[in-house]
Amino acid sequence: MKLINFKTLFILIAMIGFNSCSDDDDAIIPTDDVIITDDDPIVIDFSGTFIQEDQMGRPGINTVLSPDAATENAFNVTIPSEQIATFQPTFLQRAIDLHAAFGVEYETNILGLDAVTLTTILSADVLQVAPDAPTTYFGGGNILTGRNLTDDVIDISLILFFGGENGDRFNGQDLDGDGTPDLPILVSDGVSAAGETPTATFPYLEVPHS
Repeated sequence: MKLINFKTLFILIAMIGFNSCSDDDDAIIPTDDVIITDDDPIVIDFSGTFIQEDQMGRPGINTVLSPDAATENAFNVTIPSEQIATFQPTFLQRAIDLHAAFGVEYETNILGLDAVTLTTILSADVLQVAPDAPTTYFGGGNILTGRNLTDDVIDISLILFFGGENGDRFNGQDLDGDGTPDLPILVSDGVSAAGETPTATFPYLEVPHS
């Protein structure tokens, strides 16, 4: 059986701009579009039309479940409150089709979620926060209660989608016993999160890997 390798690279580039000021106690008083200081006023231009181009509450979901570029782009500019009604049927069909490509049906996952329930949850691109529970994307009884910097969200998402009841369904299994894997490894992107050590202060970036 010909295996299809799914290698998904998910890159989040954060560009953060900082404006610094000296510690000479100069007053900074914003008024509408002008910031008045002891020096010359700085005029900030807010004219023009601004549009949303992307969103990533849950990294990778749009990439995996959107069947084409048009759907992916439309998802990125749709507000979360409208995403379930608009995209859940498409995401459900995509889930069915991806499993059917390997001759199997979607299997209720390790959270006990069937395909309809899972795609309903994932089609709303928001990251839940549970203020009274440990922050984790997936960990024991605390599931989708937030996201730690060390959480491997891509592997977790792939496990929830492809892993079946035990979380390891698409892990290179030999289904017919002929010595050749019949299912590819889809429960991991193959990128290890070992050694990730974010700092304790904003922006929490770790030392670059050598």
